[in-house]
Amino acid sequence: MTTKMKMCLLSAGFLLGAASLVEAQQLEHCAPRDKVVDRLAAKYGETRQSMGLGSNNAVMEVFASAESGSWTITVTMTNGITCLVASGQAFEELAEALPPKGDDA
Repeated sequence: MTTKMKMCLLSAGFLLGAASLVEAQQLEHCAPRDKVVDRLAAKYGETRQSMGLGSNNAVMEVFASAESGSWTITVTMTNGITCLVASGQAFEELAEALPPKGDDA
Protein backbone atom coordinates (compact mmCIF):
# COMPACT_ATOMS: atom_id res chain seq x y z
CA MET A 1 0.00 0.00 0.00
CA THR A 2 1.36 3.42 -0.83
CA THR A 3 1.93 6.01 1.84
CA LYS A 4 -0.62 8.31 0.22
CA MET A 5 -3.30 5.62 0.30
CA LYS A 6 -2.52 4.83 3.96
CA MET A 7 -2.86 8.51 4.83
CA CYS A 8 -6.21 8.71 3.01
CA LEU A 9 -7.56 5.68 4.91
CA LEU A 10 -6.26 7.04 8.21
CA SER A 11 -7.85 10.43 7.52
CA ALA A 12 -11.16 8.80 6.62
CA GLY A 13 -11.06 6.85 9.89
CA PHE A 14 -10.47 10.02 11.88
CA LEU A 15 -13.34 11.78 10.11
CA LEU A 16 -15.75 8.92 10.81
CA GLY A 17 -14.64 8.81 14.43
CA ALA A 18 -15.05 12.55 14.83
CA ALA A 19 -18.51 12.46 13.22
CA SER A 20 -19.57 9.69 15.61
CA LEU A 21 -18.27 11.65 18.59
CA VAL A 22 -20.15 14.80 17.54
CA GLU A 23 -23.34 12.79 17.02
CA ALA A 24 -23.00 11.17 20.45
CA GLN A 25 -22.40 14.55 22.11
CA GLN A 26 -25.43 16.04 20.39
CA LEU A 27 -27.66 13.19 21.55
CA GLU A 28 -26.42 13.69 25.10
CA HIS A 29 -27.59 17.32 25.14
CA CYS A 30 -30.76 16.94 23.04
CA ALA A 31 -34.29 15.70 23.74
CA PRO A 32 -37.87 16.41 22.68
CA ARG A 33 -38.68 20.07 23.40
CA ASP A 34 -41.37 19.45 26.02
CA LYS A 35 -38.94 17.35 28.10
CA VAL A 36 -36.21 20.00 27.90
CA VAL A 37 -38.60 22.83 28.87
CA ASP A 38 -40.04 20.79 31.76
CA ARG A 39 -36.53 19.98 33.04
CA LEU A 40 -35.36 23.61 32.85
CA ALA A 41 -38.45 24.70 34.82
CA ALA A 42 -38.35 21.92 37.42
CA LYS A 43 -34.61 21.75 38.07
CA TYR A 44 -33.52 25.38 37.51
CA GLY A 45 -36.72 27.45 37.74
CA GLU A 46 -36.06 28.80 34.25
CA THR A 47 -38.75 30.16 31.94
CA ARG A 48 -38.52 31.41 28.37
CA GLN A 49 -37.30 35.00 28.21
CA SER A 50 -36.79 35.47 24.47
CA MET A 51 -36.76 33.62 21.17
CA GLY A 52 -35.81 34.01 17.52
CA LEU A 53 -35.87 32.17 14.23
CA GLY A 54 -32.50 30.99 12.92
CA SER A 55 -31.26 29.39 9.76
CA ASN A 56 -33.09 26.31 8.50
CA ASN A 57 -36.13 27.40 10.56
CA ALA A 58 -34.44 26.44 13.83
CA VAL A 59 -35.89 28.23 16.86
CA MET A 60 -33.40 29.73 19.33
CA GLU A 61 -34.72 30.39 22.84
CA VAL A 62 -33.25 31.87 26.01
CA PHE A 63 -34.54 30.48 29.30
CA ALA A 64 -33.63 32.12 32.60
CA SER A 65 -34.49 32.31 36.28
CA ALA A 66 -34.92 35.75 37.85
CA GLU A 67 -34.40 34.20 41.30
CA SER A 68 -31.16 32.28 40.74
CA GLY A 69 -29.81 34.14 37.70
CA SER A 70 -29.21 30.88 35.81
CA TRP A 71 -29.76 30.91 32.04
CA THR A 72 -29.84 28.41 29.17
CA ILE A 73 -29.82 28.87 25.40
CA THR A 74 -31.54 26.16 23.36
CA VAL A 75 -32.10 25.49 19.67
CA THR A 76 -35.10 23.48 18.47
CA MET A 77 -34.90 21.85 15.06
CA THR A 78 -37.86 21.39 12.75
CA ASN A 79 -38.13 17.76 13.91
CA GLY A 80 -39.02 18.94 17.45
CA ILE A 81 -35.70 18.00 19.02
CA THR A 82 -34.23 20.67 21.30
CA CYS A 83 -30.51 20.91 22.02
CA LEU A 84 -28.77 22.80 24.80
CA VAL A 85 -26.29 25.28 23.32
CA ALA A 86 -24.99 27.18 26.34
CA SER A 87 -25.78 27.88 29.99
CA GLY A 88 -24.48 30.02 32.79
CA GLN A 89 -25.15 32.38 35.69
CA ALA A 90 -25.79 36.08 36.36
CA PHE A 91 -28.61 36.58 33.83
CA GLU A 92 -29.75 40.19 33.50
CA GLU A 93 -32.59 41.53 31.38
CA LEU A 94 -31.54 44.54 29.32
CA ALA A 95 -33.39 46.92 27.03
CA GLU A 96 -30.65 49.07 25.54
CA ALA A 97 -31.43 51.76 22.99
CA LEU A 98 -29.74 51.72 19.61
CA PRO A 99 -27.01 54.35 19.09
CA PRO A 100 -28.04 57.34 16.98
CA LYS A 101 -27.68 56.88 13.21
CA GLY A 102 -24.36 58.08 11.92
CA ASP A 103 -22.61 57.39 15.21
CA ASP A 104 -19.59 55.17 14.54
CA ALA A 105 -19.49 53.88 18.12
